[in-house]
Amino acid sequence: MTPTTATVITMNNSLLRLLHLVSPTLPTGAFSYSQGLEWAVENGWIYDSKSLASWLLDLAEHSMAYVDIPLLLRMYIAIQNNDQKKLTHWCRILLACRESSELQEEEQTRGRALTTLLESLNLLKTRISTTTLQKSQLAGYVLAAIQWKIGLQDAAQGYVWAWLENQVITGIKIIPLGQTQGQQLLMQFIPEIPRIVEYGFQIKDREIGASSPALALACSMHETQYTRLYRS
Repeated sequence: MTPTTATVITMNNSLLRLLHLVSPTLPTGAFSYSQGLEWAVENGWIYDSKSLASWLLDLAEHSMAYVDIPLLLRMYIAIQNNDQKKLTHWCRILLACRESSELQEEEQTRGRALTTLLESLNLLKTRISTTTLQKSQLAGYVLAAIQWKIGLQDAAQGYVWAWLENQVITGIKIIPLGQTQGQQLLMQFIPEIPRIVEYGFQIKDREIGASSPALALACSMHETQYTRLYRS
């Protein structure tokens, strides 16, 4: 069955909106955070593309699969149902899973920035409180995805991709790596993203949460790092 012109246009608009939403140029300050990577490089934990790949895969299979993706799913359902109570609950769980003050500050600072952007784009026509959205960048991301009719699967994969791309760009700058090595890393992870998303969708409420000691330590030590380019 051939899709109608209207269907194709709708699909294209959703794709373009997703590209907009995951773009590193989105003014939420993602580029200013390394999420502990800067200290990990300074301390010699990460020193080339292979060690960076190992670091990122570990975070993807734990933090992303057990925290961000299952919470993205639950926030998507809560916002679709205009369930303020549930959304507030999941935002609190997310912040509790951010294991350092820098990670918590990033989540909330980017949440405020994204809420301001969504308001300027007239996307806050919802019963969901802006106060809740300001506490979580993930919640604002999900609301924008719903308002722009981006499907759950695409939104989740886009979210992981945005995180991965930002981390690879950070690695290119501070290890440093060549641009070709960075692109090879991204290509290496493309088959992993759907797997991580699908796994995250299967996580039950009681299973949400991941301990990432190396990440927590790197972010905590970064708070007093003598010289730094990034806010985390």
